[in-house]
Amino acid sequence: MNPTDDEPKDIRRVSDFVTWYAKRTPESEALVIDDLRIDYRQLQARVSAVALALLAAGVAKGDRVVTLSTPHPDYFVLFLAASSIGAIWVGLNPKYRREELLYVAVDCEPVVMFTRTRIGNRDYGEDIEAIRAAVPSLRRLVALDDIAAGSPLANIQSMQQFLDVPTSSDTFALDAARSACGDRDPCLIVYTSGSTGRPKGAVLHHEGIIRCCLAQNRLWPVPQQRVLNFLPVNHVGCVVDLSCPTLAAGGCLVFMEQFDVGESLRLMQSERISWWASVPSVFQMQLAHPDFARCDLSAVELIVWEGAAMPQPMIERLLQICPRLATNYGMTETTSAITAEAPTTDLEILANAAGLPFDDVEIRLVKADGAIAESGEPGEVQARSAYNMLGYWRRPQETAATLLPEGWLRTGDIGVRRPDGRLRLIGRLKEMFKSGGYNVYPREVEAVIEEHAAVDTAAVVGIPDTLWGEVGVAYVLARAPVSADTLLAHCRQRLANYKVPKRLYVVDALPLLPIGKVDKVALRQRAQTETG
Repeated sequence: MNPTDDEPKDIRRVSDFVTWYAKRTPESEALVIDDLRIDYRQLQARVSAVALALLAAGVAKGDRVVTLSTPHPDYFVLFLAASSIGAIWVGLNPKYRREELLYVAVDCEPVVMFTRTRIGNRDYGEDIEAIRAAVPSLRRLVALDDIAAGSPLANIQSMQQFLDVPTSSDTFALDAARSACGDRDPCLIVYTSGSTGRPKGAVLHHEGIIRCCLAQNRLWPVPQQRVLNFLPVNHVGCVVDLSCPTLAAGGCLVFMEQFDVGESLRLMQSERISWWASVPSVFQMQLAHPDFARCDLSAVELIVWEGAAMPQPMIERLLQICPRLATNYGMTETTSAITAEAPTTDLEILANAAGLPFDDVEIRLVKADGAIAESGEPGEVQARSAYNMLGYWRRPQETAATLLPEGWLRTGDIGVRRPDGRLRLIGRLKEMFKSGGYNVYPREVEAVIEEHAAVDTAAVVGIPDTLWGEVGVAYVLARAPVSADTLLAHCRQRLANYKVPKRLYVVDALPLLPIGKVDKVALRQRAQTETG
């Protein structure tokens, strides 16, 4: 699809979208949360102020800047400011336990960390101090909220103190830093686990994000784009799938820090959300809420889901609300969607296809023997485009296994090409499953379970679930007496909630393949039978 006459031109950095709309629609709302409303003129001023402060703090091109935050305007301002001067931004999920926070921070070696010190009932003081002690590169800690009395934190600046930069910092330095970055320079690292269970940082770049946003907005035009964003800031869905395309359209992001079904419906109505985008499990919870029938969704002009297939009965209900429905397919390593469906009412397509490739994306399906699959034949989905990640952060072997020499990226997903050219996904090469739209990798969960002193071996499989799409079921061989509840509590202390198995069984034996590996196919069948 060709560029439109009114879309932003000559965009080299993601932050250039801010400048574009600050000149053209300065008073249009850009970011909203509660009573805070930031227009594009104010957004430009905030991004520049933070960028100047980062330069004054010695942040240079390629340095990493991490942020521990809920989905809040603060996160997006920090991402735009850091990436505008060539730094690489990394989001940390507040749901992470200390071990998970430490892993990412140690791996990416940030020089500056912006952080909330308390969210809900959780105080992050000791977690932040643990990160400071473990990461020698960390030169500056900045609090995004008021530090609670008695907090163990020391030598942490308030945001206002950080922004009070020396007078020598000026727009000339800012212009120079921005001129020296952009295009295929890295700007974002999103951590995604692999089959080994060790999270890997997918390094994304300005050009990939910019081109994804523009292509998506051409396919899914919404004149007055207003989006509700409650996804975690470490997730590509929050940064690239929702925040950046809305910015590229000059639209408004309405943030929700803690997801609540009823509150999400209230916000959709009061904020006149026009682009209803989420994962199938959230749609299901919203449709089932007792307030849904009374919710005014007349502002909705487009409904999009991603992360998993949508059940046909739910599609039928959504078509009664809005006649423009769409879905897509992509992954963190491809930056965002690489195939998508144009808005349609075609129930068969919406339920059974993942769309067509974008104009600047090549898709091929490769069989196990390396041959290219014909139409209707299954094969691994491989993609080649400017969207693809630059690689995994400091992991050349994993990068080489995923990014092939001719530019093809291996997705690990199995698909077939339908007669109409659309992609249909049928399975995964890897054992990863998606719960509520989030990737869950069994080996990571197994490793955590196996850390318990009473555990010998753990095996985790994903099975279908009517609410979450898929959920994890764990089977454990114990070396000492231990209950399932004890092991689940052990998991909750170390894993984000969506990774914790929904069922756990302590068993006497696991099914094995002839070579001695756990037979995950047999175990998955058993799990489906036992969980009913």
